[in-house]
Amino acid sequence: MWIRGLGHLAGSRMFITQASGTGEDMNRFTRRGLLSGMAAAGTGALIAPGAPRAIAGSTPVAGRSETQVVVVGAGLAGLTAARELVAAGCEVLVVEARDRVGGRTVNQAVTAPGADPGTIVEVGGQWVGPTQDRVLGLIQQLGLETFKTYDAGDYADYHNGKLTRYGHVFPADPLNLGLNRIPPSDPVGAAEAAAAIQELDRMAQQVPLDAPWTADDARTLDGQTFEDWMNHHLAQPGAKSLISLVINAVLSVEPRDVSLLHVLFYIASAGGLDRLVRTSDGAQESRIVGGSQRISLEMARELGPRVLLNAPVTRIEQDPAGVSVHGDNFSVRAKRCVVTAPPALAARIRYTPPLPGTRDQLTQRIPMGSVIKVQCVYPTPFWRAAGLAGQATSDTGLVRTTFDNSPPDANVGVLLGFIEGEQGRQADQMSATQRRRDVIECFTRYFGEQAADPLEYIEKNWLEEEWTRGGYGGVFTPGTWLDLGEALRAPVGHIHWAGTETATIWNGYMDGAIRSGERVAKQVTNSL
Repeated sequence: MWIRGLGHLAGSRMFITQASGTGEDMNRFTRRGLLSGMAAAGTGALIAPGAPRAIAGSTPVAGRSETQVVVVGAGLAGLTAARELVAAGCEVLVVEARDRVGGRTVNQAVTAPGADPGTIVEVGGQWVGPTQDRVLGLIQQLGLETFKTYDAGDYADYHNGKLTRYGHVFPADPLNLGLNRIPPSDPVGAAEAAAAIQELDRMAQQVPLDAPWTADDARTLDGQTFEDWMNHHLAQPGAKSLISLVINAVLSVEPRDVSLLHVLFYIASAGGLDRLVRTSDGAQESRIVGGSQRISLEMARELGPRVLLNAPVTRIEQDPAGVSVHGDNFSVRAKRCVVTAPPALAARIRYTPPLPGTRDQLTQRIPMGSVIKVQCVYPTPFWRAAGLAGQATSDTGLVRTTFDNSPPDANVGVLLGFIEGEQGRQADQMSATQRRRDVIECFTRYFGEQAADPLEYIEKNWLEEEWTRGGYGGVFTPGTWLDLGEALRAPVGHIHWAGTETATIWNGYMDGAIRSGERVAKQVTNSL
């Protein structure tokens, strides 16, 4: 599809147990400290393909323990960092606030009548695609498999109250403007939008990924919102609507919320806007058999008792000799600490001494986007028989982008929708019943009356997720890169920073999270 959603990093019926231990020899800190009482809980087995494993005893034991490196967060960044550090010979403990691993990747069971046992959907990040070498390599290394996102047939576009089916409506594209999959409801606006995409790609190529604040005209680029740029460069309302939809789908914010420089950096980090928004040959090309959370579950299985769940960190103290990480009923002493939480969430930890002003100011200026991921389960993917890909865009309603999210064997049909940006914030204030009704109305508008009666409705409101507070990731507001960007990855004493927001390649995606874990592991290893 021309638009992407929570393929990077993002229900009430969560299919989550806990990750399993491996029987590896426990380090000193696990044997004598936090994990001293865990053996009695037993070891779980896989419930179904892609289902989380159970870790023996996941609640920290009150007391104080020691290790070399403590990692805060058991998402892709934290688990990758821990895995790399263990491979380098370091003692590591990962502390995770949730009762599960995976961070912004979560598998959930499909319980609809007729669904095969073990059928899941992802309610967080799910897609992988070309050039995402780190996540694709890790998938292969862990023995997991991928399958292609369904992308055959026509797309649908609901514009000005009219539904249009379209495919390759501009077969002749001599200027290579990318018109083939842009909704044709407004040809003049579509052409201007395509030209804008080409111009944004050109501008993005001038942004240094390691230091966006050093770009030519960085002061001008970071001194305006993306909406400012649109107002100056787009004349057609249809073009503004399409490009706004791109920003909604890619960052889950409104154009008025985000710096132009950050949008250009984000485009550059993915290798182009076309790659960001495409399904085939793009960021939404493939999914992971059994769900994306399996990556974290397998890494946690390898790390075994080094991963501690139900352990929110409330305070981090530093002194010349090291760092102490505290929760409500535990304390870990280490030489180094890696914090992988999004900047806005990392700011809620109390630091002693306080963080430098530039670092703290940075975290105040990188808010999370707003997204609710919704899915309806049907007996079959009926839209396929009608020649539709299950992918729709719209200029109205709560859900403005959709995908076919059916399992690889299509034993049930699943339509996926995203409620993003302003719509996400509005939907967060609705009752769950009203949200469900409005979502089904959107699906029915795009795909017909067969969409009106789903077997099951699944939603994940990332705005209300306690240990994320939004999605897909943090976005830089105007002036943040220019004035404070250097603090993003710079260690503060014994504290190091990771997470997809710190990635230079595929920022905001699972691939970026993994890259950040690899980077910080090298940084920490070199500092010990």
